Amino acid sequence: MLPALVLLHGFTQTRQSWRRTAQALQGRYRALVPDLPGHGQALHRTASFDACAAYVRALAPARNFTLCGYSMGGRIALHTALALGPEIVTRLVLVGASPGLGDPAARAERRLADDALADRLETLDIETFAREWGAQPLFAGLPERVAAAAYADRLRNTPDGLAAALRGLGTGVMEPLWDRLEQLAIPVTLVVGARDEKFRGIADAMVKRLPNGQLVVVEGAGHAVQLESPTAVADALRTSA
Repeated sequence: MLPALVLLHGFTQTRQSWRRTAQALQGRYRALVPDLPGHGQALHRTASFDACAAYVRALAPARNFTLCGYSMGGRIALHTALALGPEIVTRLVLVGASPGLGDPAARAERRLADDALADRLETLDIETFAREWGAQPLFAGLPERVAAAAYADRLRNTPDGLAAALRGLGTGVMEPLWDRLEQLAIPVTLVVGARDEKFRGIADAMVKRLPNGQLVVVEGAGHAVQLESPTAVADALRTSA
């Protein structure tokens, strides 16, 4: 049987965002790709980090699988790996992800901002929010084809679902995990786009704390690495085994 791989998408995405990466793996893994709470077909699932860890545990094999997540999905993957332990999650790949905000004041400020955005989101239609989200500087430089695909994927969501995800899975509500990185003895690969200065800095700081960490910088890519360079992400998944 092929080794199992669980792929967790980012905020406003769905399981479809991993389609090209899964194809690029060319049958190397049995890819399990769920919609996260508040997204796609998981609109009414409980949106919390502990609930997501339970969903992954129920979806994946009893033990020995690789867990990969992008952005919000990366934060969920990190929490899940620590919650389930090295006997179950044997390898972790984090794409454009962070361990949360270590400063309590910054975390409280971010939580207020996330709550305010969630409140506003509930007053919008999904098309308006999808355009606004994609216009952020974080996604600047996306090729037109990639940006169009990302926009189409966002339309698979609903404002209420995304608002619930923000309130339950946002950076502001996440318990920071910086001090627990040293507990991860399993191989951890951090994948980041060369143009993604913010998350490249975070990855640089993370890899110094990881006992078995590896940093992969994807040239020419920004924050949405798995959308811009799915083959590079697939290569990182294969070579970090």
